[in-house]
Amino acid sequence: MRYVLPSIVFSQFLCTSLWFVGNSIADDIALELQASSSFLTHQTSSIQLGFILGTFCLALFTIADRYSPSKVFLVSALVAGLFNLGISLPGINTNMVLVLRLFTGFFLAGIYPVGMKIASDYYQGGLGKSLGLLVGALVLGTALPHLLKELTLDFSWRYVIYTTTAFSFVGGVVISIVPDGPYRRASQKINLAGFLFAFRQKAFRNAAFGYFGHMWELYTFWAFVPIMLTAYNAQFEEAQLSVPLFSFLIIGAGGIACALSGFIAEYRGVKQVAAGALLLSCLCCLVSPFFLFFSSAIVFVSFLFFWSLVVIADSPMFSTLVASYAPEQSRGTALTIVTCIGFAITIVSIQFISSLSKTIDARIVYMFLAIGPFLGLCALVGPFYKSSRKP
Repeated sequence: MRYVLPSIVFSQFLCTSLWFVGNSIADDIALELQASSSFLTHQTSSIQLGFILGTFCLALFTIADRYSPSKVFLVSALVAGLFNLGISLPGINTNMVLVLRLFTGFFLAGIYPVGMKIASDYYQGGLGKSLGLLVGALVLGTALPHLLKELTLDFSWRYVIYTTTAFSFVGGVVISIVPDGPYRRASQKINLAGFLFAFRQKAFRNAAFGYFGHMWELYTFWAFVPIMLTAYNAQFEEAQLSVPLFSFLIIGAGGIACALSGFIAEYRGVKQVAAGALLLSCLCCLVSPFFLFFSSAIVFVSFLFFWSLVVIADSPMFSTLVASYAPEQSRGTALTIVTCIGFAITIVSIQFISSLSKTIDARIVYMFLAIGPFLGLCALVGPFYKSSRKP
């Protein structure tokens, strides 16, 4: 069915627009609610924590393997949209915003990894290309609120909330037309330890560890792109870069990298593409002090664009490796728990960089993001990574 992959990609794009809504309007909310300067990192960590709790529950109770993934996606999209809409209610305070972001993240767990599960149930050959498009949709959806903020500068920040909520509802309805895939192997009962089984396999375990290193860098980079742009404007007043617009363009550019990496993997191999992207993003972290305060705005923005491309290009490759090495009857659960752990790492990374930025020079703080890609490379291409299966 030709409509299946476009439907999954389109739904993923619309629903994941909920993810960075808080980041795109953080300054407006903070101003209206008189929040502290750390409000941005707190609400980013809040939605990440909610996502972790959601993925853990889905994995623990094997929801995506016991029930139709499309129905799980639909319900999650509708409920996540409602919690997102709650931010626009009158009389809200910062604590309520953080709670609502947490519950939005909880139900996003039924969207992102479940979308990958649906794709893996349809496409086993060429899975890397399919997941490349799917993760690309996630990236564009994540970046979309920044564009909406740019387009609604003359309106209340609540219009960004209204729009992304409507997108989530539409995305849920679209995915409901996708039936269960031909490669789905349903689990009939709860298996509370089922998510641990996949980690007994060495190839799966090392692919997961590579993904964890990738996640240390990814969401922290995305969360701090607006901060990097704002800091550059403060350093070079003549630059006056539009923070919402360039945040969208820089983060959204990663969607192109995901799609391209999926096609390149067809010829060069999934592990090779993942390793190459990890190496390049690691180098970007290490050389960041030379570019983040470069006097030429063109050089500065070009560097951020390049970093954005390589920081995400390996994400669909890791999802492909994890899906390929996971047991068929617990593939959805395995994808979900790996995603859960990966996002737990993002909270540590975001809070670590945020705290570090208050004590050391901003020029060198992002070098510490290289820790993740370096360890991920060790897991992915180290001498202990051997498998007879070569996706």
